[in-house]
Amino acid sequence: MPLTVLHLSQDDPKKCSALKMSRFGLARIVKRIGELPGSSIVLDPFSGVALSPADRQLAVKGGICAIDCSWERAEEVFATISAKRRNASRTLPMLLACNPVHFGRWGELSTIEAMAAALYILGEPVRARELLSIYNWGVRFLEVNAEPLDAYSQCRDGAEVVRTQSEFV
Repeated sequence: MPLTVLHLSQDDPKKCSALKMSRFGLARIVKRIGELPGSSIVLDPFSGVALSPADRQLAVKGGICAIDCSWERAEEVFATISAKRRNASRTLPMLLACNPVHFGRWGELSTIEAMAAALYILGEPVRARELLSIYNWGVRFLEVNAEPLDAYSQCRDGAEVVRTQSEFV
């Protein structure tokens, strides 16, 4: 599952998990919407379709894409991407952020947390742990969200993920 990040340079580059993933060779950075792989899954908090293990084959074929942008501009950014691209868009179920900027907030994940959550749900927990290991707080994300991540990774489809999510939020 190749990992691609559309980096829009809207946040502090010193705190950017996408750039750090790229420096470690864990993700490919692109700068334009047109550079996103066409058959990939775009992690989109506004898509309305939950990511589930049923999406695994699509992710294996085309990869997973995250959009690295400011949470303050997220709605505008994702609307633009949806208008310009026809990728499969999926929303991650609610998880608790453990990154220093949004620690303890539901759903406000860093790019690396979002990618790790997607990998875990799609059956790649070891790779998720390896990805997060580049930060000293990274593994804490998996510890805090262990129970929901395990439950989401056992669901059949997005509808079941949504039903399961209600048990944790």
